[in-house]
Amino acid sequence: MRLRLLLPLFLIASPAFAQRTDDQLWLQANGTVPTGAHSEATVESIVRFGDRAKGLSHTEIGGLYTWKIGKIEIALGYRHVEDFNDGRELPNEERLRQHVIIPLGAGFTTRIRLEQRFYSAGPEIGHRLRGQLRYTHALTKGGLGLFAAHETFLNLNDTGWGQASGIERMRNSLGLAIPFARQLRGELGYMNQYRFGRAGARDQMDHIASFTLLLRP
Repeated sequence: MRLRLLLPLFLIASPAFAQRTDDQLWLQANGTVPTGAHSEATVESIVRFGDRAKGLSHTEIGGLYTWKIGKIEIALGYRHVEDFNDGRELPNEERLRQHVIIPLGAGFTTRIRLEQRFYSAGPEIGHRLRGQLRYTHALTKGGLGLFAAHETFLNLNDTGWGQASGIERMRNSLGLAIPFARQLRGELGYMNQYRFGRAGARDQMDHIASFTLLLRP
């Protein structure tokens, strides 16, 4: 029943056809350690590959510090972001981010993230808002679970280096959460990412296979 509630959201958020498509592989590894009774620190690394980039397309490395207030999580973080195309390094990005995660009950949580993007190709700061709705459902007592998520990216301003205000992209994902050990689990899934074309550019739909490793002592 809960999964059926998500189906209209997936259908509305992903347009039926895109003028460009790309097949991609996204890999991520996170490690989290407690720093207090109600706080923790996370180190994150991301590597992405795509057909249009002819191999390595994107890397990110950074960290996140989280405070827990009851069931609500508030976090501050930083990421260094690099993009590549056909083996050539493109301008890089330094990204500050803040988010809050709020449980909604019945397996649903929402995450609201605000980002400040510092791009090496120009002096302006790009401000971006990302809203995510996620659903998780336990399949076994051993920790195997199902997850589904939708995320919308809203650019809050224009910059000379290319960010245009308005809705930039949407992501819809579906997958399995897999326990490997008491402190290690993985998430294997499929993501559909739809990028809206700007300034006459065509829209693009990305078909993404994703795998994430999560280490938490």
